Amino acid sequence: MRRVRTSELTPGMIIAEDVFNYNGQMILPKGLTLTDKAITRLEFYSILSVRIKDESLAGLDIEEDTRTHSERIRESEEFRKFHESFDENLNTFKESINNIVDMNANIDTDEMLTNTLAILSEATSSYHAFDMLHNMRQYDDLTFAHCMNVALICNIFSQWLNWPEKEQNLLTLCGLLHDIGKLKIPDTIIKKPDRLTDEEYKIVKTHTVEGFHILKGKNINSHIMNAALMHHEKCDGSGYPLGITSDKIDRYAKAVAIADVYDAMTSARIYRGSLCPFRVIEIFESEGLQKYDPEYILTFLENIVNTYLHNEVRLSNGETGTVVFINKHLLSKPVVKQGDKFLDLSKEPDLHIDAIL
Repeated sequence: MRRVRTSELTPGMIIAEDVFNYNGQMILPKGLTLTDKAITRLEFYSILSVRIKDESLAGLDIEEDTRTHSERIRESEEFRKFHESFDENLNTFKESINNIVDMNANIDTDEMLTNTLAILSEATSSYHAFDMLHNMRQYDDLTFAHCMNVALICNIFSQWLNWPEKEQNLLTLCGLLHDIGKLKIPDTIIKKPDRLTDEEYKIVKTHTVEGFHILKGKNINSHIMNAALMHHEKCDGSGYPLGITSDKIDRYAKAVAIADVYDAMTSARIYRGSLCPFRVIEIFESEGLQKYDPEYILTFLENIVNTYLHNEVRLSNGETGTVVFINKHLLSKPVVKQGDKFLDLSKEPDLHIDAIL
């Protein structure tokens, strides 16, 4: 089965899992063949995506799969191919970037883009790609893997924003090269297992200007240079290195900023573990509209949270459940199904999702 956005559903598709509304009432049952009326019902209840049966398995008597969603992803052939493609292209990317920084080599953006898009070709949809990317979190997530992650997220993000293909490709390259300046920062600082001193943090912050200067000498699109320079700028002027506000920040840098922060916070670092995506979404909800472009952050959050629909999660009280409905007014607090019980986390201020299983 595969997850499909409601906007992409067509009559004749078969629902793979029961679909519930905000109050835990079943809207559509498992096995239902979709009609225009059923799709309209999903839209009425603001259901953004559902799981659909794979047509190639229709009519077969298949034993029920009791694995968690993450287990199904990690054990799939698609994930194996995605993982192999990621590894292969990451090594190629690392060699190219080192040559650019150390030997002043030219940047072949066409080759970089082709290699990056090859990874995404293993996914059947943007949601599927995020499923697989989330399950790659055992990576050490140093600079190179982080840049690759951000590039993949940027490509998916640009699709959610309905940008034309040329702009999707450009944003992908912006994500891929946004942190190139970090290769000018000493490893003793980048890989430091403890909290950085104020002086060390000042040095790290220079990676934006360093990256801009590396790219400036190349025949490269100005948006890519601006993304390297401005991806830590905030719309309220609280960012760096320029401290500029929304109207002066390159729109590609605005999109990269969101992908960069999301990947950094949901990935493990030497000095801390990864944060649960729902915790990151909560942080974005609390400060996002001030610090990030409202159109971009709202589009990102509404889509990213749906990539975790139907995932099994662990709550802060130690109990587990399955995310069955997204509260559009509070995305970080979905409805979780526990057996026959439905728990609306938006009504439980002291309860939150600790981990995706």
